[in-house]
Amino acid sequence: MMNYKIAIVPGDGIGPEVIGQTIRVLDKVGEKFGHKFEYTEVLAGGCAIDASGTCLPQETIDTCRASDAVLLGAVGGWKWDTLPGSERPEMALLGLRKELGLFANLRPALLFEDLAEACPLKAEIVEGGLDIVVVRELTGGIYFGEKGTKDTDMGLAAYDVEQYAEEEVRRIAEVAFDMAMKRNKKVTSVDKANVLESSRLWRRVVAEVGEKYPEVELNNLYIDNAAMQMVRNPKQFDVIVTSNIFGDILSDEASMITGSIGMLPSASLATGNFGMYEPVHGSAPDIAGKDMANPMATILSSAMMLRYTFGLSDEADAVESAVKKVLADGYRTSDIAKEGENAIGTVKTGDLIVEAI
Repeated sequence: MMNYKIAIVPGDGIGPEVIGQTIRVLDKVGEKFGHKFEYTEVLAGGCAIDASGTCLPQETIDTCRASDAVLLGAVGGWKWDTLPGSERPEMALLGLRKELGLFANLRPALLFEDLAEACPLKAEIVEGGLDIVVVRELTGGIYFGEKGTKDTDMGLAAYDVEQYAEEEVRRIAEVAFDMAMKRNKKVTSVDKANVLESSRLWRRVVAEVGEKYPEVELNNLYIDNAAMQMVRNPKQFDVIVTSNIFGDILSDEASMITGSIGMLPSASLATGNFGMYEPVHGSAPDIAGKDMANPMATILSSAMMLRYTFGLSDEADAVESAVKKVLADGYRTSDIAKEGENAIGTVKTGDLIVEAI
């Protein structure tokens, strides 16, 4: 029996609810395939601020480092909106990414066949479904660059520096090309090389990495054109690799064309197999505690954990197939239900997915 240690970060809002159902699914996987998952729950986000005065306690960092993987629900909420930016719950995510060396964010945008009607694009544009992965650089760029303020002739000015080193670009490009080799062998690199010096370095290094993958087709798009193409012809994309800020925006756009942000998982990977796995959606405090949250994105994130960190492809397939079966059987949570259609709750969704595994 294999034993895997998972740090559990339920977080705020609906985080504990979706994490709870995901643990049930993992326990079922362990029972069926002969594995044991050990969970250690730690605090991060708003609940950590309330308990300890900081959004990311050192104990949480230490526990995550000592684990094989991290499973996170969601952080943030209205309760903490008045805090200064450096003290907000969301800073816990940036802190975890930095402290754990999580430089590669994988954001699949998959349009499930049974949810095609939820896609806001014309049916002919997405006929046959969508399967895109956005590979976003996660620990560099403008979010982590030099910040400050200065006096100018027009008053106080603020600045944030976009900076990338060659190795930062190289390692994220390698992740994207490796993933493309397992998919449709196409990489689209998104930048703003016509304006930004950092993007010119980005494009050069990505091209150098691409030379090592002669089977993979490499295309370059400016971010403005890429955003337009995402809604004009999303099926042209396979693997998209881009910077932190562009990836932040583009991955949300990609997720929404699939119909519901509540269905989409994500993975943040470090060198080696370590990773943090979380749903794309936020903490949704307005529905917290009402048994309304869709746990599928978190459950699918756990499938990514099984596949990428633990190397358990059959187990990951079992989870993904169970989610697809529940959808095919016509069950919907409120975020993906049609108008007038009866929706099931968080716990019932967990019941059905566990039963389907």
